[in-house]
Amino acid sequence: MGLLACGSAAAQAQQVQISNLSDVGFGAISNLQADISQSQTVCAFSNILSARYSITATGSGTGGAFTLTNGAANLAYDVQWNALANQTSGTALSPGTALTGQVSGAVTFGCTLGLTSSGSLMIILRAATLSSAAAGNFSGTLSLMIAPN
Repeated sequence: MGLLACGSAAAQAQQVQISNLSDVGFGAISNLQADISQSQTVCAFSNILSARYSITATGSGTGGAFTLTNGAANLAYDVQWNALANQTSGTALSPGTALTGQVSGAVTFGCTLGLTSSGSLMIILRAATLSSAAAGNFSGTLSLMIAPN
């Protein structure tokens, strides 16, 4: 007679989350000869093996382009991502294209356990675009999707 042991562990769902995002404002821009950027540290969490994730950005312009509008004119911007917190430069994102192979340093959803923020988002207005931009108030929406990778 043999001993048969069967085990069943509940499968844990692959979970990822991005949080701690805030609106980006550039205010009145007076120097049109230099790039202007805003960066923010966010929480990119992944509980899958090796904490890997991908991030995809989509803008509110035609076809998901990264553009701001004032109703009559558009203003293109660049988006960069860095998997580390408190960064001011990163890898350029293309609209609708996943940046894969990112690794989260966060240990909880929402990065609630102290110094676990894990990701930096940069929005850049390029001087070449600013120098030919129409005057006005521009706005737009940037959507970020994080997925297990």
